[in-house]
Amino acid sequence: MKEFKNKVMFITGAGHGFGKVIAEEGARRGMKLALVDIDEPALTATAKAIEATGAQVLAIPADVTKEELVTKAIDQAMAKYGAIDLLVNDAGIALAGRMWELPTRDWEWILHANVLSQVYSMRKVIPIMLKQETRGTILNVSSIAGLVDTPGMPAYHASKFASVGMTEATAYDLQRANSGIEMHVMCPGFVQTDLYHTEQHRPAQYSDPSDPYYQSEAFKKGQQVAKYVITTGMPIDTIAATVFKALEDNEFYILTHPQFNPLILDRVNRIVNHKAPDVHVMDGLM
Repeated sequence: MKEFKNKVMFITGAGHGFGKVIAEEGARRGMKLALVDIDEPALTATAKAIEATGAQVLAIPADVTKEELVTKAIDQAMAKYGAIDLLVNDAGIALAGRMWELPTRDWEWILHANVLSQVYSMRKVIPIMLKQETRGTILNVSSIAGLVDTPGMPAYHASKFASVGMTEATAYDLQRANSGIEMHVMCPGFVQTDLYHTEQHRPAQYSDPSDPYYQSEAFKKGQQVAKYVITTGMPIDTIAATVFKALEDNEFYILTHPQFNPLILDRVNRIVNHKAPDVHVMDGLM
């Protein structure tokens, strides 16, 4: 994507973190914005701040784990702007917990939030882009956790690996269709975002406060680790520039933490050499 002025961005997870700074950069480049987030107060604050710069903004509170609400949000954006040129699927959550400890409802929540939300929007927006004369662009926000594994977060890794694989496979299909739609997947490492506040955004359908797991030491430790790795991560202030440079250069994989490249290479080598994962390869890196 080379030109941004007067183009329309539809972005989920726009109230905080990556979504917020990407939206702000889009506004600086003259884009029209449709912002979606489950956190209505944060969404409203972000929208008002961006509107104050003179940008056109449509704020849509929505829980993207529900397909009907994603569809409605896209319909609202189309009614206002008549096009969607850049789809950014940023909404997502992080949940720690070992396979034999994490409740099934948490698996359902993270897969709906991190994977199916992207499915819902792409299934709706790709046909729109195919009908538009301008080339469309889609950015799915995944994680370095979609390229390498670490202990203690199998649900998060499952969702992020799924996002990467789905984006790659969709890119193949769009190429075969001669669509001209550009696909990108962002795989950042630890960045100072709002992600460790996941529990504040848990929808009622995934909540059961009576479950003893949520009072367990395993749950509390997961919360502590999440807060530590996020609050000590990379400052967020360079992320938007990195993303837009990658869009301009049509880079498919958008990586932010080169120090994790040895983990990516180690995983590939282990796959082709039929070797099991070794947790010690992360010593000194994570």
